Amino acid sequence: MSIDQYAAPWWLPGGQLQTLWPARLSRRWTGEAVRYRRERWLAPDADFVDADWLDAPAGATLLVLFHGLEGSSRSHYAEAFAAYARQQEHSYVVPHFRGCSGELNRGPRAYHSGDFEEIGWILSRLRERHKGPILAIGISLGGNALLRWAEEMGGQASRFVSAVASVSAPLDLAASGRAIGRGFNRQAYTRMFLASMKPKALEKLAQYPGLFDLRAMQAARDLYDFDNVFTAPLHGFRNTEDYWERASALPQLRSIRLPTLLVNARNDPFVPAAILPDQQRVGEYISLWQPDQGGHVGFARGAPPGELSCLPEAVGAWLLAQR
Repeated sequence: MSIDQYAAPWWLPGGQLQTLWPARLSRRWTGEAVRYRRERWLAPDADFVDADWLDAPAGATLLVLFHGLEGSSRSHYAEAFAAYARQQEHSYVVPHFRGCSGELNRGPRAYHSGDFEEIGWILSRLRERHKGPILAIGISLGGNALLRWAEEMGGQASRFVSAVASVSAPLDLAASGRAIGRGFNRQAYTRMFLASMKPKALEKLAQYPGLFDLRAMQAARDLYDFDNVFTAPLHGFRNTEDYWERASALPQLRSIRLPTLLVNARNDPFVPAAILPDQQRVGEYISLWQPDQGGHVGFARGAPPGELSCLPEAVGAWLLAQR
């Protein structure tokens, strides 16, 4: 099964609708609602990471999902993958990036699209405690960060996971930053993200007075401005340009040395089709699924309101075949 030939239902035309409708209205599971068990881990810097689990019998395959910008274990895609894991009797965990679990994190940092050190610490911890196969999935921002980890690790990545998959990853952060900062995207998505991110940043400033320029944050009107004031300086980058360049997965994809799946719809409002790589650019370890439709982490199917099992089934089957 491949999502490379995915076609959206007739009633769900265009990349914008294929993005917005599944996130808000499509069914994420059948039967009983997904119920997680939460663990809190102490990070090496004395901060904490909250991980939400679905447990399975000992020795089961573990699916790890890294969520997207301002996502969580309750995002539509996370719950759809949870329902798939439950059906297949796999263990499943969603480790939350700092500040995304419902409680502000302790340290003078948050998370970012190239946060491969955090990915590495999480996967190392999971490898120590889980004896069966581990398969990792990254969604949007989480997908880019997971790819950056695989690039940095090279041939050592297979010590921790058998395979990885990214879905709707913004492989070229500058291109995605420009795309989300104009037109309908600016009015819809930029406003939505900033409505969540700016209050968290202001809470962080209350924790650490002087951490960044309050007036510059209040004046930020797009992700470029926000990253310039907050994300870049808090995480060791000079400015937005430096962050977007160094954190982008696209330039180093040929460094990956374990089975990797890249899923990117060509009508994704955030990820311009023109930047998507071809097979020659990515090398032998990477499989590319680039359907014409699907939007940004959409891929709904069936009659209205649609349901979201298509993506987890396709990506899950590909990952399981790599064990």
